[in-house]
Amino acid sequence: MAIAAEVIATTALKASAGFSRLGPSLLVVAGYGTAFWLLGLVMNTVPVGIAYAIWSGAGIVLVTLLAVLFYRQIPDLPALIGMGLIIAGVAVIQLWSKIGAH
Repeated sequence: MAIAAEVIATTALKASAGFSRLGPSLLVVAGYGTAFWLLGLVMNTVPVGIAYAIWSGAGIVLVTLLAVLFYRQIPDLPALIGMGLIIAGVAVIQLWSKIGAH
């Protein structure tokens, strides 16, 4: 839920036109507030590095997908490769790292 709130807020950030449009601006503030509150709750049980890796990796991919849909911003091949590497990095952490072990 924290990631979803952050992705919605980040996507609305462009629509806010530099905070000159009220509706999208309110969505940005509410979305980021909710996202950080929920991320704080997650960090009670998940190590900071793991939580942030998942947060940032998923956020990058999801924001890019929404940017394609809403703003017609199509990533080029290097961008797609980079996002693939980020996803691979998060997967490596989840699958093999001992940092998240309790």
